Amino acid sequence: MALLPEPLERLVSHFVKFPGIGKKSAQRIVFHLLQSHPSALAEMAADIEKLHTLLSFCPDCGNISEGSGQCLICSDKMRDRSQLCVVENIEALVSFEHAGIYNGLYFILGMKVSPIDDEYLDESVILRLRERVLSLGTKEVIVAMSPRIEGDLTWYAISDALLNIDISISRLAYGLPVGGSVEFADRVTLHTAFESRISKK
Repeated sequence: MALLPEPLERLVSHFVKFPGIGKKSAQRIVFHLLQSHPSALAEMAADIEKLHTLLSFCPDCGNISEGSGQCLICSDKMRDRSQLCVVENIEALVSFEHAGIYNGLYFILGMKVSPIDDEYLDESVILRLRERVLSLGTKEVIVAMSPRIEGDLTWYAISDALLNIDISISRLAYGLPVGGSVEFADRVTLHTAFESRISKK
């Protein structure tokens, strides 16, 4: 027998699909919404509905963009265009931006190499990365993947893909714990990892 009315149970089932949200947390969120003013809920619902109409992905790096053009980072003329930081997802990009330790441009893979999960870098993504490196005249590509076996395999795949381009390729080193994630690292940890990055000879 369900403890909550069916509409609330349905809402809880939606929230438990969110990363890091268990059933108890989902129930707390639903109870909070239930006690919120209807106008606040209507405003939230409208904002959620607009996500796919007002926002898109930057055609250059894959970051979130308002409208169909470049994101704020790619369109910023003050960014260092000689460096390109390759990250797995938008969460990792946001972590670096919040840390304030990097002023170059980004490229979001949106995937990683994980043979166990039958995941490999799509050829179209590799092609876009090569084109971005060449069009920017990039001098250094920084591969900022989480320190797991998937991160290592992705590093090797990117290194091979850029092998015949005259650039320096580096990766994050000391500072990130093995098994940790870039998007959850603090500023000091990210700074240490950046300063200790290793270049491929």
